[in-house]
Amino acid sequence: MQTQLADFMRGTPEGEEADAILRACVHCGFCLATCPTYQILGSELDSPRGRIYLMKQVLEGQAPTARTRLHLDRCLTCRNCETTCPSGVQYGRLLDIGRRVVERRTRRSLPERARRVLLQKGLLNPRLFTLGLRAGGALRPLLPAALRAKLPAREEVVPAWPARRHARRMVALAGCVQPLLKPAINAAAARVLDRLGISLLESEEAGCCGALSWHMNDEDAGLAAMRRNVDAWSRRLDEGAEAIVITASGCGAMVKEYGYHLRHDPAYAARAARVSAATLDIAEVVQREIPRLREILRKRPLSHPLPRLAWHAPCTLQHGQKVIGVVEGLLALTGCELVPAAEPHLCCGSAGAYALLQPEIADALKARKLANLIAGRPQAIVTANIGCLTHLQSGTDLPVRHWIELLDELLGR
Repeated sequence: MQTQLADFMRGTPEGEEADAILRACVHCGFCLATCPTYQILGSELDSPRGRIYLMKQVLEGQAPTARTRLHLDRCLTCRNCETTCPSGVQYGRLLDIGRRVVERRTRRSLPERARRVLLQKGLLNPRLFTLGLRAGGALRPLLPAALRAKLPAREEVVPAWPARRHARRMVALAGCVQPLLKPAINAAAARVLDRLGISLLESEEAGCCGALSWHMNDEDAGLAAMRRNVDAWSRRLDEGAEAIVITASGCGAMVKEYGYHLRHDPAYAARAARVSAATLDIAEVVQREIPRLREILRKRPLSHPLPRLAWHAPCTLQHGQKVIGVVEGLLALTGCELVPAAEPHLCCGSAGAYALLQPEIADALKARKLANLIAGRPQAIVTANIGCLTHLQSGTDLPVRHWIELLDELLGR
């Protein structure tokens, strides 16, 4: 695709990167078939190809409108199109640039700005988030059914982490929402790694990975979160930690790109690249320890039948991190039956704060995903991301769990 960048973009790092990405796109349209929003809305401008065309216009000098911003807002950033694209177009990076430019050159309404600020502050502040959950729980009977379904349940009991300390050490990301909603997930990961001879350490200095702010176009807050975590984890790596372990695939996709996002920061570029290189999804860690895992599985007592499971691969795991087939392989090792599900590549509609900002599209995608997952009559749905877990659970009575919790139970305590 030929481009002619406007003066305000020409010669800038963002402009040069956007120009290279735009030129790689041949407008073949393969992405339309796998784009969730195109599948739901049927609009070319709500497809990667259409959004690329909109961003090209803006970057070439055409004034963006609220309508332009809406089409970019509707993108889930699932990056399914990147997996599909035969030309290797880095759509996610182009979208980040395009969204920031459009955000700077348009103005949202006051109610829209207020909603986004409240979401960002509320989800990132543990005290506010906890108060919100408690208030929602108290008012649950009075809430409309649609809102009641979106209110996630909170686990009040925090499971104990293993007390043993192994020579091999890794450090966990707690995250922002997960430790309040599902503290059992990281505790289960710690117990599984403990059996494999690895200590998983908590990192109180690190916080939110920065993804929520970044994808809501608050670049400064996103970069500040990244720098804080790089500082914390660099110290841990210096002290001998082997890896940074992420149990929420959305966070993992972001942390693995710290090196890219901070590449122009002379004080952080090298350390951020080191952190990204040391970051592993919990599935990648367990996969590397398969010989030991097999040994443990051979010795476990089986006192009840193994469950039939439906696996939902989060977009941030399969399209963002390109970790494909790993969890399925690990669950197969346990003897669990994985039922097939149609359209495994499609997003469930969670996408961070997307389900709250674009509820109609998110709910349509959730219903479509659940129909595919439940068709095989599983006893439970397993996934690898807190956002997907809570979003899907809001639409079904079938248990939706993180796969590492299930593995922890199957290995025996």
